[in-house]
Amino acid sequence: MNWFPLGLTYATMYMGRYNFNLVKSDIGAWYHLDKAQMGIIATAGFWTYGLSVALNGPLADRIGGRKAILLGALGAALLNLLIGLLFLGGHTTQLLVGMSLLWSANMYFQSFGALSVVKVNSTWFHVHERGVFGGIFGIMISSGYFLATTIGAWLLASFSSWTVIWFVPAAAMGGMFIIDYFLVRNRPSHAGFPDFDTGDGSKADEAEDAPLPLLDLFNKVFQNPIVLFLIAAEFCTGFVRQGVMLYFTEYLAEVYNLSRKTHLFWWTGVAFMLGGILGGLICGWMSDKLFQSRRPPVAFWFYLAQVLMLCLLGMSLGRGTWLGQVWAIILLGLTAMFIFGVHGMLSGTASMDFGGRKAAATVAGALDGIQYIGSGLTGFGLGWILKTYGWDGIGAIGHEPTHAWVWVGTIIPFSLIGAFIMTHIWNAKPGSAAH
Repeated sequence: MNWFPLGLTYATMYMGRYNFNLVKSDIGAWYHLDKAQMGIIATAGFWTYGLSVALNGPLADRIGGRKAILLGALGAALLNLLIGLLFLGGHTTQLLVGMSLLWSANMYFQSFGALSVVKVNSTWFHVHERGVFGGIFGIMISSGYFLATTIGAWLLASFSSWTVIWFVPAAAMGGMFIIDYFLVRNRPSHAGFPDFDTGDGSKADEAEDAPLPLLDLFNKVFQNPIVLFLIAAEFCTGFVRQGVMLYFTEYLAEVYNLSRKTHLFWWTGVAFMLGGILGGLICGWMSDKLFQSRRPPVAFWFYLAQVLMLCLLGMSLGRGTWLGQVWAIILLGLTAMFIFGVHGMLSGTASMDFGGRKAAATVAGALDGIQYIGSGLTGFGLGWILKTYGWDGIGAIGHEPTHAWVWVGTIIPFSLIGAFIMTHIWNAKPGSAAH
């Protein structure tokens, strides 16, 4: 009763975050904005999220995860509703500036989602269970992508106006706000169960509800070399994750001639969901059972697997054929498996391990924040590269690309850097030294 609505709320918040990815090509075509200009809106949102999640981490540690999820769900629901009403009413003067501001405001409230999940569950899961929790976190993220992609594509195919993509997520988040108000609780004792020692970075005298002083919270982050390595790795994860997620719709349309309004495209959401679920569960199981609750070794192998999947995406085999389109969707699902596995393991699990109950949201905020700083580079940066050079380096207007090496070639170095960082904290566990 505590975990399921919390996870479902985060999934519905993804609907109100990744709906932009589905319709940004429509907005760009309708208002004559290119990939780089639409990327500015994405970057504004990513960087706002990155700064907000870092600042709101200490806030969530002080007010508790329950209040954080309520605040985030309500704010994001209202912003999606407002954006939908503005497009529906035709109020599009200075669209680039206005949409950037509104999308940034939405992403501010979205930043409370992951923080609240990590904060609440830092008191409900023992450190030896958190690898499995990382798998659950991955399932939750994958369900969000499924709702955003599959349900979003169905909405776009079923309704004449793409403005519907804003109203449905607003209603879903509003409904979950009501459910969370009655069901979600910060810790076991608030639900009538005894609290327990979770065996993480918390001290024995930190069992009470009193929050840590702000300086102590920041020391948890900036005086822990393991956390600093994790922050660097999550910067790389951010670029890889959003480099794929922000452009996969155009990739399928422009490289494989697969429209979003076809039934086959809807399976992309299923592929993301299944890939994310498998990635999260395998990553968590390997961490707990094969590496004694160490997270970096699993992340290392998953980073390398990302490189392989990205190379296969770049080949664009069977372009324009039904089998080629199916192959592209399968590859995207496999890529998501290794990306979401790492993301859930580092942001969702390692943040609890090394932040402890008192600073879980602060460390999660630092990890998620720097991840979205890296994500922001995929907006205007990767958008400009694709606008200038195209998918295959030719970049001619009207040219149909035969492969996507420019796209994946820009992303792959970040997976390699992430793997290299993991080798420096290979044996890190709660209470261990960096090496």
